[in-house]
Amino acid sequence: MNLYRHFTTQEEIDLEYNLSLTIPDSKEWVEGYRQKSAIARQTLDCILDVSYGSGEDETIDIFPAKEQGAPVLVYIHGGYWFSGNSKDYSFVAKGFISQGFTVVVMNYSLCPKVTISEITHQSRTLIAWLYKEAASFNADPSRIFVSGHSAGGQQVGMLLASGWQSAYGLTDTIIKGGISISGLFDLHPFYYSYLQPKLLLTQEMILQQSPYLHIPDSGAPLLVTYGEEETAEFHRQSMDYLQAWRNNGLHGELLIQERKHHFSAIADLNDPNSTLCKAFVNFMLKGTSNNR
Repeated sequence: MNLYRHFTTQEEIDLEYNLSLTIPDSKEWVEGYRQKSAIARQTLDCILDVSYGSGEDETIDIFPAKEQGAPVLVYIHGGYWFSGNSKDYSFVAKGFISQGFTVVVMNYSLCPKVTISEITHQSRTLIAWLYKEAASFNADPSRIFVSGHSAGGQQVGMLLASGWQSAYGLTDTIIKGGISISGLFDLHPFYYSYLQPKLLLTQEMILQQSPYLHIPDSGAPLLVTYGEEETAEFHRQSMDYLQAWRNNGLHGELLIQERKHHFSAIADLNDPNSTLCKAFVNFMLKGTSNNR
């Protein structure tokens, strides 16, 4: 009996999604990002721990552009919805501040303290807050872009979905572009994985929170990127979502990063001259010219 697709055991699923099995030095990568992030906060102008909601975890770190009216890039960290925080990923701001962007690094509550549904609510609350407050830190509320890595990529997908915006006082076109790095768009396999005791997924939640099942009829442009050396399931998750996006007549772009794995796929966000940062900037500049 198959649990999910062709997988018959939890061990087979875990081999695809348990990154400690495929990337032995994963903890060293995360620690390296923490160190780079500490340097970024010391060397870049930033406004830390700004509340965007009522919860203690609902804070952002803002790296404002030097000029007013800048496009704003939101970054949502990964960690399988149960680990990490905004301070671990300040380093991503370095790649975009010099290009004239305001960067917002999001913090959110973690599973099992909350469900993935609540994390999605927090992400959407942040977008509503940004729309009202963006001008106070040199950002243009009409040019909001969202990006995220791994679990953060799932959140990008939920922000690009339709049907939620009006409840937050927003229009369907509030997001001008979405960028997913090694995103997770189908939550079904995690129900049968080592992650389930932390995520506490239900079948209803899987249906509600899998972006693959919520492709909008009209939507902002999408950029999907992942590492060439990631597991087959990470490749498939991104490609299936991108194909579904395109099948609905929506604009979707793909960037496969050569010689990169799941953790190194975000490393170059620290370098404004990297291929990855340039791809982000070019993608967003096209979005701003099309939506101004």
